[in-house]
Amino acid sequence: MPRSHHPLVSAGDLAAELSADGPATPRPVLVDVRWSLGTAPEDNRAAYLAGHLPGASFLDLDGGLSDPVAPDRRGGRHPMPSLERVQAALRAAGVCRDRPVVFYDARISAGAARAWWVASYYGVAGARVLDGGLSAWQDAGLPVETGSVDVPEGDVVLTAGRRPLLDADGLAAWLEGGGQVLDARPANRFRGEDETIDPVAGHVPGARSFPSLALLAEDGTFLPADAIEALLTDAGADPATPTALYCGSGVTAAHAALALEAAGLLEQTPALYVGSWSDWVSDPTRPVATGPAQRPRRPASPSGYAGRT
Repeated sequence: MPRSHHPLVSAGDLAAELSADGPATPRPVLVDVRWSLGTAPEDNRAAYLAGHLPGASFLDLDGGLSDPVAPDRRGGRHPMPSLERVQAALRAAGVCRDRPVVFYDARISAGAARAWWVASYYGVAGARVLDGGLSAWQDAGLPVETGSVDVPEGDVVLTAGRRPLLDADGLAAWLEGGGQVLDARPANRFRGEDETIDPVAGHVPGARSFPSLALLAEDGTFLPADAIEALLTDAGADPATPTALYCGSGVTAAHAALALEAAGLLEQTPALYVGSWSDWVSDPTRPVATGPAQRPRRPASPSGYAGRT
């Protein structure tokens, strides 16, 4: 899958870019998207204040990268945010039209991946993620600072639809048309075991298990391309088949998409079902499967997904 830029940047390379600030190489805007499942936004901000990359602003995933949760849970636990919400959040974080942006979080890049995907969907060119997050930065002996940062208001202008986005009907059509679907949640949740987050256990029938956290090395950086390719093969997936991803609420699905794109394994940009499992089970008429994945089908290509949101 050809890319004009690599979506990941190492701590050392980012430090070099920051020190080479100039007219020909503008300094990247740094945005801290500290997030972990079940952690309150105020705790994420407190962690940012306790130590972050110098000059980095803070962006709350729940408030800036998700719309409010609907009373009937339609749209999932992190609904796709509106253009207006994302544009306001990115501008408040200092994101500009004429400067690159690097998102990062504490270590595993889940929150940063959500920011990368949403920003890319809305047309932020060249958005990247710091591989290994703040942990990798500190492991490299690079400085951190504490407290809040006053950043100039950004002027980024967004346009929707720059990446394939699916809703529940679009995901069903994707599968019916022969596309493959990867579930980025832990394998036990895929099989319907130990479900403690969503009200229904299991997975979308026809999906393959592809846990995003298995794509990381022990230090929180992403595995090399050959290791990710082996995991993709083990999941019964084919890089040549158009791929859609989902998870519990559209965060680790973006994480898996980031890993696949960084490894250059897919022939087409993967689609994301942002509502994910928490949206799928909001309608009790939708089918649910449990246990291990069945053998994959191999039709040529999917249909019925273009333009679905």
